Amino acid sequence: MHRGRYDLRMTASVEFTVAYEEPDEDGWIVAQVLEVPGALSQGRTREEARVNVLDALATVLTPDDELAGEGKQANIEHLRFVAAA
Repeated sequence: MHRGRYDLRMTASVEFTVAYEEPDEDGWIVAQVLEVPGALSQGRTREEARVNVLDALATVLTPDDELAGEGKQANIEHLRFVAAA
């Protein structure tokens, strides 16, 4: 039996919860992704806070270039997560 390359196509789905705080005394609305520590941001409107927190989520989930080079290449797997909002 010939074992060649396998074309494994998987579909993954990850759901996140965005929590919005009431506007503070200066009018800022804080939004945070509850499942991802550090994924938080703010905006003057709920929509602006939403856009900003999704950007923060993408930043938190992006691998650090310095850490990516520390292990052997055989032990590193890069995954791409795309969130449509």
